[in-house]
Amino acid sequence: HARDAVRCGGDMDWKRSLRNRLAARCAPKKSEQELKDEEMELFTKYYMEWKGGRASVNTSYANIPRFYYRLPAEDEVLLQKLREESRAVFLQRKSRELLDNEELQNLWFLLDKHQTSPMIGEEAMINYENFLKVGEKAGPKCKQFFTAKIFAKLLHNDPYGRISIMQFFNYVMRKVWLHQTRIGLSLYDVAGQGYLRESDLENYILELIPTLPQLDGLEKSFYSFYVCTAVRKFFFFLDPLRTGKIKIQDILACSFLDDLLELRDEELSKESQETNWFSAPSALRVYGQYLNLDKDHNGMLSKEELSRYGTGTLTNIFLDRVFQECLTYDGEMDYKTYLDFVLALENRKEPAALQYIFKLLDIENKGYLNVFSLNYFFRAIQEQMKIHGQEPVSFQDVKDEIFDMVKPKDPYKISLQDLINSSQGDTVTSILIDLNGFWTYENREVLVASDNDSTADADDT
Repeated sequence: HARDAVRCGGDMDWKRSLRNRLAARCAPKKSEQELKDEEMELFTKYYMEWKGGRASVNTSYANIPRFYYRLPAEDEVLLQKLREESRAVFLQRKSRELLDNEELQNLWFLLDKHQTSPMIGEEAMINYENFLKVGEKAGPKCKQFFTAKIFAKLLHNDPYGRISIMQFFNYVMRKVWLHQTRIGLSLYDVAGQGYLRESDLENYILELIPTLPQLDGLEKSFYSFYVCTAVRKFFFFLDPLRTGKIKIQDILACSFLDDLLELRDEELSKESQETNWFSAPSALRVYGQYLNLDKDHNGMLSKEELSRYGTGTLTNIFLDRVFQECLTYDGEMDYKTYLDFVLALENRKEPAALQYIFKLLDIENKGYLNVFSLNYFFRAIQEQMKIHGQEPVSFQDVKDEIFDMVKPKDPYKISLQDLINSSQGDTVTSILIDLNGFWTYENREVLVASDNDSTADADDT
């Protein structure tokens, strides 16, 4: 009986196993994607159990604010129009937040009314207590100016702990002007990215011309040349990498806009006009020089024509480098390229001008000047000295003097930064590219002595 029972149990196991195998064969097979989904579900389940309920950590990305907004594409006309309108509304709102002339007059009246004695000299002063009182009465637009930080910034050596009313008012005026100008420039920022392209700045200056009394005498036919002359100064100094755009913030930070808007002064002195690049006499001078150099009247300058620039003593080697490195058209220079050339040579102390000239001197494009490159340029100075019947100066002496003046970090190489740091970049470049510049340096002691004699004679008279 026991044997029968065992046989019976074995039969049952065999039957169950066969039934299960048949059932499995009949069941529909899971696809590869379903198996992957099931695997991911099980993984997530076991992972969450292992983490011990710290799932909230995984959603922290939801707290990061959005920082990228895609600009509308060219074909998304509606989105572009919406963006332009929203920017215009935003700038109008910002403009309304600024103090107008009436509010500025009221502020001055309140400051004058609350000045704090005793009077020292002719300058009206105000202490911190009265400063806060004026702040309360001046209105919400002025609130940003009446802070302890601004008061401390304007506090100097007054024994009573007061600040100058005039200095504070000028500070407010300057801030209002900066914001007004920023809004005005932003209206020309077509891309809406905080920078102006060349065409944007050209439009800004062109529309500014009628508001500048000092430019009233300019012929309308000259406007395009004037705008080109003005815009080049901004881009030469503020766009050293030649990206074709300038940050509005950089325009506000430099003094060029001040110089341009100085032309609003109807009584600007002749001396100020001559030293202001943006004045009508200055722009006409630069353009007149260009026309005088252009002997064949084709609107472009050849190397031979440019060689008469200034005192006509720039070396041929240097001029060769100008035409090799700068943008030319069939080997001739247009007015825009000429403006860069003029700005570099007239401002040789400035880093941007030194960068321009350094690139021309760096004939091997190594990022530094060595004895070879210095000798390469100075040889042309020596040849010019022979032509003029002068005894050539030894290159060895000049080389030693240049390295003594610059004091580079590497005693055998002069980098652009070395030139800038030395404050002798203008002298060094003049020695290497211009016979007149070298002669002036070589005879500096004689020139100083003659200047002193002239001064003494004037005093005696």
